[in-house]
Amino acid sequence: MSLAGLAGIAALALVLAVPASAQEAEPAAEAEHHEGATAHYPIHKPEPQSWTFAGFFGKFDTAQLQRGFQVYREVCASCHGLKLVAFRHLGQEGGPHFGEEEVRALAAEYQVTDGPDDAGDMFERPARPSDYLPSPFANDQAAAAANGGAAPPDLSLMGKARGVSRGVLWALLDFFTQYQEGGPDYIHALLTGYDQQPAAGVTVPEGTHYNPYFIAGPALAMPKPLSDGQVTYADGAPGTVDQYSRDVSAFLMWAAEPHLTERKRIGFQVFLFLCIFAGLLYVTKKKVWSGVSH
Repeated sequence: MSLAGLAGIAALALVLAVPASAQEAEPAAEAEHHEGATAHYPIHKPEPQSWTFAGFFGKFDTAQLQRGFQVYREVCASCHGLKLVAFRHLGQEGGPHFGEEEVRALAAEYQVTDGPDDAGDMFERPARPSDYLPSPFANDQAAAAANGGAAPPDLSLMGKARGVSRGVLWALLDFFTQYQEGGPDYIHALLTGYDQQPAAGVTVPEGTHYNPYFIAGPALAMPKPLSDGQVTYADGAPGTVDQYSRDVSAFLMWAAEPHLTERKRIGFQVFLFLCIFAGLLYVTKKKVWSGVSH
């Protein structure tokens, strides 16, 4: 391979290895916490989980998405919004795929602000399938005031916005294997990472909660949100923190990329077409130039 080619690969590796946001930091098995050292977070790297939507032909598990929405609704929705998800999206094929009547009934349980009416006043009405899930707070200022000065983030894109850098070599491999489960892996690790004792030398600020998987420090303001038996599933799935975490992580991945299954299907069709097209071009070229001496 030429030097230019090697340089191109090296440049690609460096670009892919850069974190997606300023909050993401290079992972380390253990962070250094002694005075004068620079700590790297998360302290523990999230372990890759098995997801039905992984790989080139992966797709969402409808039952898991429905359970994940239940966890979001009963636990997460009290603080976090899903402003980019409409009730009608919950009925789409490839997603939670609730029935049409279920979506209508679900939407009607929420009140949304509409208007103005003929008198110029805003009013409250039951939500319709075309409405987006309402935020638990009127605005960011109200959310911050109710949560110690920091507004809880919206979860609409959290499944794609979070993820821990896996290093240069993994970044190259992930580019070709289309690994995209870093967000769900991180969310699952974070939700199951509470109830651990801080390592020696780790300082946990007052009012925060230690979690070695948190991407921005040793502790975060959000207390442990899940506990065994907190949500009762109608399909008999285990009522454990691990199960809740898996289900809501998958649901948040769907919320961030609701057309994932369709994208993979179209991508495979395009790849197949290009292979056939390349073969036809080769055969045509051989036919056209077969009578020309070289």
